[in-house]
Amino acid sequence: MIQANELQKKIEEHLQDTDIFVVDIKVKAGNNITVLLDRDSGIKIDDCVAINRFIESNYDREVEDYYLTVASAGLGQPLKLLRQYLKIIGKEIEVEYTDKTIVKGTLLAADNEKIRIKTVSKIKKEIVEQEVEINLSTLKSVKEVISFK
Repeated sequence: MIQANELQKKIEEHLQDTDIFVVDIKVKAGNNITVLLDRDSGIKIDDCVAINRFIESNYDREVEDYYLTVASAGLGQPLKLLRQYLKIIGKEIEVEYTDKTIVKGTLLAADNEKIRIKTVSKIKKEIVEQEVEINLSTLKSVKEVISFK
């Protein structure tokens, strides 16, 4: 069975001089492999195809007998890496706390321990803006809000 950490190491070495990065790799029963990628400038289908070919050139399907999916981390998916947060600073996000409370705001800053967002709310016909710093340990998920306005 192909090991996720071994596969990730090979892919990251291959991507070393690019702005493409691995968000997640899952290897499930039956060697069912899913590789999720992102890119600072936005992932393209050609990027996924190139990584698919790279993996296939390093792992013989006849020997390993695997099923492979290489895809974008995707819009609406929870953010997993600091690099993903940094990529969307200035954009609207939805924060879900572990207690299921949901807050929307604009991402202002991020590091490995916390994020800072600006929220806007209406209190008695008055618009109130507030900056909030949130520890990542208190969050269940953070997603970029997709707007078609």
